[in-house]
Amino acid sequence: MSKKLIKSGVVVSAMTLISRVMGLVRDVVIANLMGAGSSADVFFFANKIPNFLRRLFAEGAFAQAFVPVLTEYQEKHSPEETRELLGKVTGTLGLLVTIVTLIGVIGSPILAALFGGGWFLDWLNDGPNAEKFELASLMLKITFPYLWFITFTALAGSILNTRGRFAVSAFTPVFLNIAIIGFALYASPTMENPEIGLAWGVFVGGLVQFVFQIPFLIQERALVKPSWGWHHPGVVKIRTLMLPALFGVSVSQINLLFDTFIASFLMTGSISWLYYADRLLEFPLGLFGIAIATVILPALSRKHINAEGEGFRQTMDWGVKAILLLGMPAMLGLILLAQPMLMVLFMRGAFSLTDVEMASYSLVAYGTGLLSFMMIKVLAPGYYSRHDTKTPVKFGIIAMVTNMVFNLIFAIPFGYVGLAIATSLSALLNAGLLYSGLHKAGVYNLSRATLIFSLKIVIATAVMSAMLWYFLPAQSQWLSWSISERMMALVALICSGALTYLVTLLLLGVRPWKIKTAPVVL
Repeated sequence: MSKKLIKSGVVVSAMTLISRVMGLVRDVVIANLMGAGSSADVFFFANKIPNFLRRLFAEGAFAQAFVPVLTEYQEKHSPEETRELLGKVTGTLGLLVTIVTLIGVIGSPILAALFGGGWFLDWLNDGPNAEKFELASLMLKITFPYLWFITFTALAGSILNTRGRFAVSAFTPVFLNIAIIGFALYASPTMENPEIGLAWGVFVGGLVQFVFQIPFLIQERALVKPSWGWHHPGVVKIRTLMLPALFGVSVSQINLLFDTFIASFLMTGSISWLYYADRLLEFPLGLFGIAIATVILPALSRKHINAEGEGFRQTMDWGVKAILLLGMPAMLGLILLAQPMLMVLFMRGAFSLTDVEMASYSLVAYGTGLLSFMMIKVLAPGYYSRHDTKTPVKFGIIAMVTNMVFNLIFAIPFGYVGLAIATSLSALLNAGLLYSGLHKAGVYNLSRATLIFSLKIVIATAVMSAMLWYFLPAQSQWLSWSISERMMALVALICSGALTYLVTLLLLGVRPWKIKTAPVVL
């Protein structure tokens, strides 16, 4: 079981690594083009709203509800019944998303006013940010159709994942990054408003992602004729699971939108600084957290369907240990190397040293929550695989309300950094509640061996952090170097940190590769 999970996890991580690297290249190009000024704020705003809805209709709530039901059909129903389910799901979801997309395009000014309240008020009163509101309304008309494309891309990816073809869906985001990079390099520089070119890159990228999946669906004989099926038993089950999950899975996205709303009242650059910090956070989160969660959801669903209680617990334990092994050092490394990473990646063109410093503050605040974000990705499937979406929703509501309270508490003294602090604290609460619920239900408990393993991870991470702190050059030293020298120094720090961490683990008796043969006891 665990060898197969390891193989799938490595495949997803490898494809995700390519995607994340291309994503970083995209952000480097955008930073060089627009920095963290008004144009960047508006583009990130217009890109964030359809991405929020993507988490509802695509990878988030829909996937968490669809994968367990599709797995059940593939295990217990005939191929014809499974194909019928796919047709009904495609037709039903497709019509709903089409309606939502049309509403979003037509009502873009309302969305811009709702989520960019500060800009809207300036527009009403002829304030300095009035142009941001008008531009955001226009750009939403271009970026919002991305929701339609990515919904079907995610549907295809979910189908392929249940059949063990994880690489396809993990690689697909590369095309979005290529499209945005292409438009940033060749279209935006010729436009009066370069951010509009980036918006068209989002549109084209979504289209290419959608088309890329089709040949693989044909290979799996999963490309079926869509039809309306609101009352089909499988669709009923999916939407019953999905409706509460719409909120539960997307708590972090709702929090980010609330952050955006508050940031629209703050100084110019706040949205951009939060964005660049979030992008660096998403790199390890996607590479490790989401990759691990992607492969364990189908596995957990099969264990639950086949009443394999011990196998279910072992799979959960494998996921938690993998997150601890990779997430703990990633979290501390991100915090300690915040400024050097931002310098190496973004400090050129329109992105200044001031932008580096401002973004680094939010990156440190976000970084403290990295392990919590990862744990949520692994613990939540422990509920969804058992068709329990209500419990995560309850916890999600608590976390979201707490985040809003924290926003009001921390945003006043710390500005945009306070928003990142609030997000990290609410993620910690959410992860704690998810584990507590699994523990009380007797579904998953941390074993003594896992607790000892966790302690060794903490010690190894502490040693790694001390080494990085001791050898980290001062800011003046970084500024005196060329771009290539900064890059070499950063790579050396990362490699030496990883080596220190691994050697310390080995001295403590931990053999990371044993996770594939001993999912419960190391």
